[in-house]
Amino acid sequence: MSRLRTALLAAVAAALVLTGCTTGPTGVSAGQSPTGTPADGAASTGADPAAYPVTLRDAFGEATITKEPTRVVTLGWSDADHVAALGVAPVGAPKVTWGGNANLSTDWFDEQLATFGGAQPTRFDDADGNPVEEIARLQPDLILATNSGITKDEYDKLSRLAPVVAYPEVAYGTAWQDSLETIGKALGRSKQAAAAEARTVATLDAAKARYPQLAGKTFIYGYVAPTDLSQIGFYTPSDLRPQMLTELGMKNAPFVEERAKGSKEFYLTVSAEQASTLDADVFLTYITEDPEVGVMTKDPLVGQVPAIKAGALVATKDQKVGLTMSSPTPLSIPYMTELFVPLVAAAAAKADAS
Repeated sequence: MSRLRTALLAAVAAALVLTGCTTGPTGVSAGQSPTGTPADGAASTGADPAAYPVTLRDAFGEATITKEPTRVVTLGWSDADHVAALGVAPVGAPKVTWGGNANLSTDWFDEQLATFGGAQPTRFDDADGNPVEEIARLQPDLILATNSGITKDEYDKLSRLAPVVAYPEVAYGTAWQDSLETIGKALGRSKQAAAAEARTVATLDAAKARYPQLAGKTFIYGYVAPTDLSQIGFYTPSDLRPQMLTELGMKNAPFVEERAKGSKEFYLTVSAEQASTLDADVFLTYITEDPEVGVMTKDPLVGQVPAIKAGALVATKDQKVGLTMSSPTPLSIPYMTELFVPLVAAAAAKADAS
């Protein structure tokens, strides 16, 4: 899926090669979130006929949908989740190769399909861009790319097949609420989208209440390549990972806010020589092998990042856990609050103790 491929950049994507887990949290059954509540869309009704025609604007233009779509193709992992959360099974979606399961899908997507008997979509490879010819063979009547990296050229070609709804402003930077609302309008299911959003916000609120130590803590969501310790990368407020942490009550580090000011880039780098200035309560990153933590902490430069030095480090090796943060949706967020948030809370507690 292009979201992960681009979001991690070439160096980052190359580093994240660990095989993802294929099982959900203990006790989670089909049609349930990790908290045991019905999965979003499980009780969905059909589209509202009065919702059409509807015109949706995006970064490349606008798309007019005249009737309820029956063959929806999604680009980007989160788009497929939002469609399924509203009780619709897409006919095509990218392969989930990072953090996915044996179906080249995700556990939360598969469980949601099971709640309404949806068929698995045809999975296509988008490692080299969106495959227009493969998508054309799926005969779509709607193509959703609200949180993708679709290019203008791809947009123009795919628009000859069906209405295309791309991201509103920044590639890969659409908040889950905005994607959900837009897709709800496209599918004529705005009421269901509003209900799904309310349930998801309640899940996030419950996590904040469970882990009050997160409130007000500053963070840097970064990356350090074990083969190149000369620079430190970090995600900006435009990226979905920092957006999710702020929804949990945390704050971007002042360094990040300053460096990202006026930029639409979602990922920036800084020389490791500035490590000691990267002040934040918590530092979050990806690793592929456990020894990488030692490589970071023992490095004379990277080890001077204040949060790393204090042990307030979240180093995610499990790709499935990482995916819940990089592609937040009403389906993945309950998993995120169960699998990822406790790790962040533990690091925040270490920051309090230091």
